[in-house]
Amino acid sequence: MMDQIQHKFVEVQGLKLHVADIGTGPNVVVFLHGFPGIWYSWRHQMTALAKAGFRAIAPDYRGYGLSDPPPEPERTLLRDFVNDLLGIVDVLAIPKVFLVGKDFGGRPAYLFGLLHPDRVLGIVTIGMPHLPPDFPKFGSHLPEGFYVSRWQEPGRAEADFGRLDAKTVIRNVFILFSRSEIPIAAENQEIMDLVDQTRPLPPWFTEEDLAYYGALYEKSGFRTALRVPYRSFGEEYYNLTDLIVKHPALLIMGSKDYFYKFPGIGDFINSGKVKEFVPKLDVVFLPEGNHFVQEQSPEEVNQLILNFLAKHI
Repeated sequence: MMDQIQHKFVEVQGLKLHVADIGTGPNVVVFLHGFPGIWYSWRHQMTALAKAGFRAIAPDYRGYGLSDPPPEPERTLLRDFVNDLLGIVDVLAIPKVFLVGKDFGGRPAYLFGLLHPDRVLGIVTIGMPHLPPDFPKFGSHLPEGFYVSRWQEPGRAEADFGRLDAKTVIRNVFILFSRSEIPIAAENQEIMDLVDQTRPLPPWFTEEDLAYYGALYEKSGFRTALRVPYRSFGEEYYNLTDLIVKHPALLIMGSKDYFYKFPGIGDFINSGKVKEFVPKLDVVFLPEGNHFVQEQSPEEVNQLILNFLAKHI
């Protein structure tokens, strides 16, 4: 069914943005990837939803995948991704959508819901709760080799990644991020050196998948990806007074996702504090789920998404 996915380019704010699109009908689900994601991260979900009678759309953000890079990647904001999303649904003449965001893709999903509440029917996030802007900074509680802190340092990741081709960087990130430990390097070690090159890919991720990701990152490079998310945290909520998301929402969390071990995250979710910001939230844990749970356990994730959609159409 992958061959039924159509690929189109939508012109938004002077950029040609790539959109993968499958299925027909009035009920539309837009998928928002994380890092090292691209539209292809959603291949299993898109085909399953199309089969179930939905239209599934997955854009590549500006500067990612097949989409044009922004003119100044270092000045890109998460808000730009949200404005692009609005532009895409406007050009495609879609009045209301369900949003599904994975990893940092949960942030534009929630932000879009806050800024354009009348355009959203419901929000599903995978591995990412709606975090208030005053949530404590993760890096302040972790060693200096914490991968996010390293990637926030101008030039550090560029030099680290630059020693390798894009496909190897993506391979390393998939191996690192599918473990349950937070990636933290020693003082004199770079993040890419945390991966033993003889270690195989996760069993649910094929060489063919890697080649696809690798080719798209070969094209886009990492300039925009290092800026958003890693170097733009906290900027997205400027000038927003109401941070309560009123839509029905679902958080799918892999119990073995390393992000769940970030300082404060487990407690924020388990204590129910997360529902202060998203009152209509349901939380589901997948016991074996890792950071890439939608690729690792697609049938389970697809069913959870379909159940949520059926409830809120």
